[in-house]
Amino acid sequence: MKISDLADNTGEWLRGTGAESDIVISSRIRLARNVARFPFLSRANVKQKRELEEMVSNKIKEAEITSDLRYINLADIDSVDRLFLVERHLISREHAGGEGERGVAFGKSETISLMVNEEDHLRIQVIRSGFELKEAWKKIDEVDNKLEKRLNYAYSSRFGYLTACPTNVGTGMRASVMMHLPALGMTHHIEKVFNAVMKLGLVVRGLYGEGTQVSGDLYQISNQFTLGKSEIEILEIIEGVIPRITSYERMARKALISESREQLEDRIWRSYGMLKVARIISSEEIMHLLSQVRMGVNLGIINDIEMKTLNELFILTLPGHLQKLEGRELTSQQRNVIRAAYVRKRLEMT
Repeated sequence: MKISDLADNTGEWLRGTGAESDIVISSRIRLARNVARFPFLSRANVKQKRELEEMVSNKIKEAEITSDLRYINLADIDSVDRLFLVERHLISREHAGGEGERGVAFGKSETISLMVNEEDHLRIQVIRSGFELKEAWKKIDEVDNKLEKRLNYAYSSRFGYLTACPTNVGTGMRASVMMHLPALGMTHHIEKVFNAVMKLGLVVRGLYGEGTQVSGDLYQISNQFTLGKSEIEILEIIEGVIPRITSYERMARKALISESREQLEDRIWRSYGMLKVARIISSEEIMHLLSQVRMGVNLGIINDIEMKTLNELFILTLPGHLQKLEGRELTSQQRNVIRAAYVRKRLEMT
């Protein structure tokens, strides 16, 4: 399996299934782990990083986590391939831009990914379609147990799992849910909702986490700290909040239909028309257009396109994916033209 083989398809987490999938795109859990007797990566030298990469990658292979697991050393691939993996949520931006020996393991479904020598020695991730945090937790706990039998994790009886970033100390767990919330934005209630969320110790970020801008009305909601709470307690906090946000979004959509249906439908159909006929579409514009059409499909205004297709287009039209599809590096203007052509072609197939 080559990276280019992934370009025409996407992982299972974008299939548009799972609970509340009209609003919840995906559920993700990540565990940060480090190997005892090795320094954190910020203090490790070249030799230690090499030893860690070799040891951890070998233990991952030994654990037989999935039958089709493949491992990629990020030092062996170019910047476009690394960008592609970031867009796919298989590695982080920091992992892509890092130095030295580091890698990632993942299977065909892309449900599980394991980052080696990111900020921590090992980061395990499980991502599922829809609101499926409990299922994601069951899977990642299983994977973590397999690896803990093979790796001597850095652990303190007082503090828990020791991590490079103090906010991860404890369980080392970050649970997040990606939500599509266009109506809350359109009705100007989004800030009020998120202020309430942050008072519960949760954080709201863009599509690619910390430091990224919100685009396409896609938001990641996750826990901020792990120390002093168990994995189950963290999950319960998030599982208590997400249904309320989902309910607020649905109420906002109903209000838009009730109070300004014609304007809403015009906005949605204009967006759909642009996707079908435009010859140039920027990265920012495609996210906005797809967001409007996705809401239109969920409201029953548009009926001739599947949710899976729209979810995939959010990812497949990103710069790294377009360059992999074309097999060459592209300028911003070239990407805008190819992006529009690709979307037209995909919509003709529906």
